Amino acid sequence: MIPEFPSRTICSRGQEGVQNRSGLLCDIHSGIKREMFTDYYTLIPGKELGRGKFAVVKKCVERNTGREYAAKFMRKRRKGQDCRAEIIHEIAVLEQASSCHRVINLHEVYEMPSEMVLVLEFAAGGEIFNRCVAERDEAFKEEDVKRLMRQILEGVGFLHKNNVVHLDLKPQNILLTSDDPLGDIKIVDFGLSRMMSSNQEIREIMGTPEYVAPEVLNYEPISTATDMWSIGVLAYVMLTGMSPFLGADKQETFLNISQINVSYAEEELERLDKAATHFIKSLLIKEPEDRATAEECLKHQWLLTQETESSEEKGKNTVSSIPEPVSTAVSTQHTDKDVEEESRLKEELIVMAAYTLGQCRQSSDKESLTPEQKAISKRFKFEEPFTGLQEVPGEFIY
Repeated sequence: MIPEFPSRTICSRGQEGVQNRSGLLCDIHSGIKREMFTDYYTLIPGKELGRGKFAVVKKCVERNTGREYAAKFMRKRRKGQDCRAEIIHEIAVLEQASSCHRVINLHEVYEMPSEMVLVLEFAAGGEIFNRCVAERDEAFKEEDVKRLMRQILEGVGFLHKNNVVHLDLKPQNILLTSDDPLGDIKIVDFGLSRMMSSNQEIREIMGTPEYVAPEVLNYEPISTATDMWSIGVLAYVMLTGMSPFLGADKQETFLNISQINVSYAEEELERLDKAATHFIKSLLIKEPEDRATAEECLKHQWLLTQETESSEEKGKNTVSSIPEPVSTAVSTQHTDKDVEEESRLKEELIVMAAYTLGQCRQSSDKESLTPEQKAISKRFKFEEPFTGLQEVPGEFIY
């Protein structure tokens, strides 16, 4: 049985330092230390683990114990705004997830005049992103992906059972406890996470362009299903090393997401168990309510398939009893005028979203790409996170 979080206060407008967003927790139990961080920890020179515009993660060693940790230094003011409340929210989520071994563990918190430091468990294997973009002989094997995906779903399922949505699930935010042998996963970076409430809708444009769900672009309510879309993209990336919706620029990426323009004919997918493709299809569905939940995914036949089963048996048997996910494509019964109008409205919406999300990184080459260039771009270019207020991009930020 998945344990539940203790009751916590959700801050909204007008509560404890005016909040700019709903879904933020403002009640923490960790004692915030005011002493100098460097009196208790030694920073390892040259061991910067990740960096963003408002945060940096460095490897450190606790002086008293000699144990290694990751210290996340976070600026309290960003673009002239006080963002301490958002840091407190991240601390609160980490506290509440302390019983889940799939989520990075929070050790201590320090506060200085201009920044706060979260001392976190050190994941020696780094981010799974490195394996996703590796050459085939160094990339994940399908059995590796299945094992790691089960662990990711266990962590996300824990969060969802307790009404927390991560909202930035991607390879850079999934770490490994060790690289060789391949360790277990740790979910990190809860800076964009939100606490869901049955009596309050959350609508926000934030996430990472390649992993963001259609409802985010449409400014529709966010739910646990928003994370499940990202898991579908994550599974595709882990299995193929390719980003399914990535376009020549962010507007094309958003259009691909809005129109569910994804190919299942890639060579990397065709040589996998057919149940793997079915698993992805059960998540990359436009309507949030039609997507599989984390609990349902853990019971999916692909993740239950025994490693000893032969590739021939996998191809024949694994999807025979699983119905195909319902297609969300535009009905062919629509008139040409209806389709043209819907297409125009979608383009206007996505262009508006792209303008709103102008902080996210754009392609440096604005010219049209050849198919060969697009293939290279699709395999190796990954976008960074965006949000209207909080901007913390980077290789990975705990």
